[in-house]
Amino acid sequence: MQTPAMEQQHIQRVKNLGQSYRESPAQEDREDEEMTRSALSAFRAKEEQIERKKMEVRDKVFAHLGRVEEETKRLAEIKEELEAMADPTRKEVAAIRKRIDVVNREIKPLGQSCLKKEKEYKEALEAFNEKNKEKVQLINKLVELVSESERLRMKKLEELSKTIDSLH
Repeated sequence: MQTPAMEQQHIQRVKNLGQSYRESPAQEDREDEEMTRSALSAFRAKEEQIERKKMEVRDKVFAHLGRVEEETKRLAEIKEELEAMADPTRKEVAAIRKRIDVVNREIKPLGQSCLKKEKEYKEALEAFNEKNKEKVQLINKLVELVSESERLRMKKLEELSKTIDSLH
């Protein structure tokens, strides 16, 4: 791990190397390579340091969250006990209210079913009454036709009877 003073010295060395006289191009390349490696090494060290700090903070946060959750559970239990002490019939009242809610939820679809079946019944009754009216009309028509047929047959019979009587 590098301190700020060490980093400052490293930066100064890099600046000095760029300004100083270079003996040869190969020497210059080696120095550039060394500077690049050194800078890369410093960068990696900083990244590792940041990552370690990040992990430490994360671990602390998770540990704190675990304690908070435990305390929340304990507080909920204490609250429940206090409420039970305040009104001994409260649990019974809550249970009955819960049961009423359950029954209300059961009643709702039954009521809808009743309304639906009542509507279906009314529609079926209306269809039945219409068909009954149609049947009555058809029966009346049939009675009319049968009566007319009988009347015409009787008339024809009378005519035939008169014709037979006139032949004798």
